[in-house]
Formats: sequence, C-alpha cells, structure tokens
Amino acid sequence: AAKTGSLYPNSGRMIVEAQSRGFDNALALDMNGNVAETASSNIFMVKDGVVMTPIANGTFLAGITRSRVLTLLRGAGFDVREVTLTAADFANADEIFTSGNYSKIAPVNRFEDRSLQEGPVARKALELYMDWARSTKGEDV
Repeated sequence: AAKTGSLYPNSGRMIVEAQSRGFDNALALDMNGNVAETASSNIFMVKDGVVMTPIANGTFLAGITRSRVLTLLRGAGFDVREVTLTAADFANADEIFTSGNYSKIAPVNRFEDRSLQEGPVARKALELYMDWARSTKGEDV
C-alpha cells in the first residue's frame, strides 16, 4: 500500500529536516495545517486521560496497526477519539506515541524543546498489542 495525498513524497525530506534539527521524526501536516501523521507512522496523543489521533480524512494512510491500537484501547475501556489535531495540541499533550507496522507502538520522548516520559497509555497499548499478536500467532500482525 502506498501513502495517499502529497505526504508520501515528502516523508524522506521531512526525516532529513528533522534529523538536521536533532530529532528522529517530524509531524506531517495536511493541506489545512492540521496534524496528519509523522513522516513514517501514525500518531497518538493523550490529554487528561483522553487518547486522541488524527481523524482519517484521506490525506494520510490510516494504517492497520493504528486501527488495531484504536480497537484494543477502546476494548480496554480507554476514551479514544479520532479528532482534528494541531501541532499546539501535541505541544500540550501529556503523552505522545506512534504506531506503525515496523515499530508497532513507540513512545515519543521529545516534542520540540519538551522532554516526555513514556506514559501509561503507550505502555498499555504496547502490552495489549503484543498480547493480541501472540494470541494470533503472528497472523495479520
């Protein structure tokens, strides 16, 4: 599957720019200036106990791992919402993590000049995902 919209061709350039600034990755914005994903994965944030991820609007690949994380967290009782998010929302997040086929669930430990710790939601999401993966014996992971 290929990423849709104009974000995919820019992913490599985004990573290079992020690395030149001392980061591993960067937020990708859609044509309206809202957060869509990172240069290489889907993105989640937590604020006041609510888990949020950008609403799938056709400008980015809403990945299989993202979908699985949404299902698992909702099933575990988390308040999970697909919403329009801005970079300012992420700047004020209590917790940020990514999801993708390669890394599965990965905490974000720095956003601009702010250090972040791996939070309980990212830890639980990874635990739920790995339990699910083991239960399916690697099928559809």
